[in-house]
Amino acid sequence: MKLSKHLIAIAAVAALAAGALPAQAAPAVMAAAAAAAPSSAEAPDVLVKRISQEVIDTVKSDKGIQAGDQKKVLDLVESKILPYVDFQRMTALAAGRFWREATPDQQQQLQDQFRQLLIFTYSGALSQIKNETVEFKPLRASPDDTEVEVRSQVNMTRGEPILLNYRVAKTASGWKIYDISVLGAWLVETYKGTFASEISKGGIDGLIKSLTERNKKLANKPLKSAAK
Repeated sequence: MKLSKHLIAIAAVAALAAGALPAQAAPAVMAAAAAAAPSSAEAPDVLVKRISQEVIDTVKSDKGIQAGDQKKVLDLVESKILPYVDFQRMTALAAGRFWREATPDQQQQLQDQFRQLLIFTYSGALSQIKNETVEFKPLRASPDDTEVEVRSQVNMTRGEPILLNYRVAKTASGWKIYDISVLGAWLVETYKGTFASEISKGGIDGLIKSLTERNKKLANKPLKSAAK
């Protein structure tokens, strides 16, 4: 999964918009995220391209982020990426039928921990962006579509381009990303197997505990290690 995590960060989109920002997010960061809220009129491919370019440009110009400055990286993730991802839908899809069996409290805990895991994934990989560029393909969709797939490829400094696609759904507050595919492997499907395995061993609470423990370990790692 190392390559996938790296490419997901490069594309820098994502945005799991359900749920509040992490408790450690400063008020200024939350205000910036609100100000950056997407327009409901913004086309899905335009949104994804804009966010990707903004994040890549920021990383390439900020020496602190390149050096793994944790606060700067987390601020970037929280202000530029998180407002554009539907975390609730992503978590529900990853949990599958078990989501409906969970209590509202369990659903919230699961969503919070999965969201935190993805934050560490993005944060740990962002500082590794170098000279990669993202090229977007023409959008194949009708004006009245409410769910579309935005297709792109990451042009690597070495090797063949890597296909990177996004599933995006239209919401009352604009388009939100709810799944990402790297080389044909969708993120939700990847986690779905992991979630099911943990639930079979310890139920929903067992999965929440597993994610919580994983997040605690990642929180104590340098950001460049968190992407591994």
